Amino acid sequence: MTESLAAGLSEVLGDPARVLTAPAVVERLSKDFYWYSPVLKRQLASKVGDIAVQPVSVAEVLAVARYAGLRDVPVTVRGAGTGNYGQCIPLHGGIILDLALMDKLEEITADGVAVCQPGLRLGALETEARRQGWELRMYPSTLAKASVGGFLAGGSGGIGSVAHGGLRDFDTVRAFEVVTMEAEPRVVLHEGPAVHEILHAWGTNGILTRIWFALTPAVEWAQFTAAFDTFEEGFHFAKAIAEGSGWTKRLVTVFEWPIPSFFTPVKQVVAHGKTLVLIMIATNQLEALREAATNARGEVTFTGAYSGPRTQPLLSDYTWNHTTLWAMKADPTWTYVQAGFSPTNCMKQFHLLRERYGNEILFHIEFMKNGEGVIIPGGIPLVYFSGEERLNELIAYCREIGVFIANPHVNYLEDGGRFRADNIQLKAKQKYDPRGLLNPGKMISFHPEAQAK
Repeated sequence: MTESLAAGLSEVLGDPARVLTAPAVVERLSKDFYWYSPVLKRQLASKVGDIAVQPVSVAEVLAVARYAGLRDVPVTVRGAGTGNYGQCIPLHGGIILDLALMDKLEEITADGVAVCQPGLRLGALETEARRQGWELRMYPSTLAKASVGGFLAGGSGGIGSVAHGGLRDFDTVRAFEVVTMEAEPRVVLHEGPAVHEILHAWGTNGILTRIWFALTPAVEWAQFTAAFDTFEEGFHFAKAIAEGSGWTKRLVTVFEWPIPSFFTPVKQVVAHGKTLVLIMIATNQLEALREAATNARGEVTFTGAYSGPRTQPLLSDYTWNHTTLWAMKADPTWTYVQAGFSPTNCMKQFHLLRERYGNEILFHIEFMKNGEGVIIPGGIPLVYFSGEERLNELIAYCREIGVFIANPHVNYLEDGGRFRADNIQLKAKQKYDPRGLLNPGKMISFHPEAQAK
């Protein structure tokens, strides 16, 4: 099968060098950071595509989609492979459509919208945007490697979400073009609310090829850390900063001890045995923040400028899901859940979880704004893995006490992502991929045999 696919796709692209068949290369392009989950690590380790292709234009994407459709060959789209849910791991072989070479930034418009191809790296966009007086509204902790298209297909928020919400909020994703997997593939423009058909659908219902991504005016940022004797003290200080309308912030994070002990490259900012609060704040508010932390009984352990993705130390490298990575380096038994706590009842939720699970769960809170403008104590708590049954019990208990969970230990949209209750993503798959060839198996509510002829 691989030989015939290689011959056919080489003819389609007109360049055999961009049709990749070497087993080690195809294996690498078939994987993401799924191994953050011990459950997915076991389930997905053997999954691999048959071949990988690297288009450089929309015309080539259309040609690959048409070729695959005529032969009923599955197509799995790949960004930079920095996701943690196994989003881009093919369950049924087929073609890996690697968009890394479609990485052009076409322009940044006068009103601050980046027009780009999906393979553009977010770090490169942040650097160029800041040069022009803009910056990303939000980005994942994998800033240097993650692509814009991959972020839209599999991400939800990150550094900046405390001010600008998630990818689904506040018209951050203005528009995009997608290639469909219909009998005759076509390019469809999605604007405004229509972007939600495709956004965060793991490439199951369309192939992103051109994106309009809103930016925000650049701010001169400073990095700040403070240590607190207790988690409660650190949390309440951070919550006040996150919710305070007078503070210009890009990141507000709280780590209870011993999470900070895992951050060995920046051990100078850590105070032994204490909760650590990490904030990106406007430079002109740094001294006021220092005073506020001292008044809240915090010990300021570090301040430093942020000058872009190459800043050293780059403290955002220890936040969001990079926190889990540092924990796993210290002890590979650690894993995580993705949680949203109640903005009004979170302390009770913390206490209930601690009472039931002790130090099997460690609190790592990332504050973010939701679509209604409410600051949510989101979080990526660390969980000590002692078996799948215990993990599922903890997830069920979180939901029982009102903690929202996006389960990172399943490989399908309906529980693992932010599948919309209005089924707009499912309806889009029925329209644009009626035979179920795009990333099959990741949208389990879709059944191709049920589609109208």
